[in-house]
Amino acid sequence: MNIDIGQTTSGNMISLPLKLANRHGLIAGATGTGQTVTMQAMNEQFSRAGVPVFAADIKGDLSGIAAEGQPGAIADRYAEMAGTFNPDACPVQFWDIYGNQGAPIRTSVQEMGTQLLATMLQLNQT
Repeated sequence: MNIDIGQTTSGNMISLPLKLANRHGLIAGATGTGQTVTMQAMNEQFSRAGVPVFAADIKGDLSGIAAEGQPGAIADRYAEMAGTFNPDACPVQFWDIYGNQGAPIRTSVQEMGTQLLATMLQLNQT
């Protein structure tokens, strides 16, 4: 079984054999080039294959996989690339440092890291 990652400009499908998905990986690129969409698609396909996924999603960009997708323009694009769009939701457990909207996390300030701490405190670049 393969996880479909995307398609090249020449129309060739890029996929990852599920048996190799336990390796380290890196998805990098300039802002707006599709890293988040790639991660979301991969996480959805892992979930459908029964593979548990842990994603540290500081900004909340991947949280949309918890809700059933809405067909629309995406259905036409999906038909061009991979077939029929079947919207569904993936099982998700949100963790919440404050314990208000998800499973509480117990950690220390030192272990959180600067990015997470800055996000929690809503700090800006200054």
